[in-house]
Amino acid sequence: MTDDAPRISVERDGHVLLIGLDRVDKRNAADYRMLQELSLAYGELERDPELRAGFVFAHGDHFTGGLDLADVGPRIGPNGLDVVPEGGIHPWQVAGQRLTKPVVIAVQGTCLTLGIELILSADIAVAADSTVFGQIEVARGILPFGGATIRFPQAVGWGNAMRWILTGDTFDAAEAHRIGLVQELVPHGEQYARGLELAQRVAAQAPLAVQAALANARLAARDGDAAAEASLQPELVRLAQSQDARIGMEAFATRQPATFIGR
Repeated sequence: MTDDAPRISVERDGHVLLIGLDRVDKRNAADYRMLQELSLAYGELERDPELRAGFVFAHGDHFTGGLDLADVGPRIGPNGLDVVPEGGIHPWQVAGQRLTKPVVIAVQGTCLTLGIELILSADIAVAADSTVFGQIEVARGILPFGGATIRFPQAVGWGNAMRWILTGDTFDAAEAHRIGLVQELVPHGEQYARGLELAQRVAAQAPLAVQAALANARLAARDGDAAAEASLQPELVRLAQSQDARIGMEAFATRQPATFIGR
């Protein structure tokens, strides 16, 4: 791969945006350029009304070897690391803006540091049984700064998260599934097909309803049950007035598949 080659591949498959880590010769270690390109891909997913879900995967044998610290480290300034160009959304969504559309992620091989944090900022994760995970920042003298300190305990429980964050030890796919970091395990080589299948399944549902359900779940996680409960009835009224709700009701009555239009 030449130095000016894209680090992220972007392709459309119907209503799904396929976002691939593509720095294979470096085990998809993320340099500054990759982080910026990933940010821009997320921005494209967010803005385009025809896109209903994202699918993040990696080319090659490994998901990611983590950050390319030789490239990224010197860019850490007095205010931290800024990787979001105009039109982008932070790759780990820790800068005040989150995607409103769901993301499915598929991982394999090595999945270190930022890879785990991409899983934690996504919504559904599939892992090949070959995957080895590691939140190893403490072994490099830094802390996880892409959301693991916040989302890892929420996803798997305090003790499970601290076991791996504070030791920097690696763990296998079976452990990742046991603690709930990933939702499905598949044989190596099948993670892409299964992840894309799930993303397409999500994208086939009523997009306004999917986004509303995702937003309410996140509201509960961030602001508590009461805040989420208060928004349920207003959201129900809003969605019930949509064309997609009518389409869904007609599909139920006629026992035919629904083709939603996002309005």
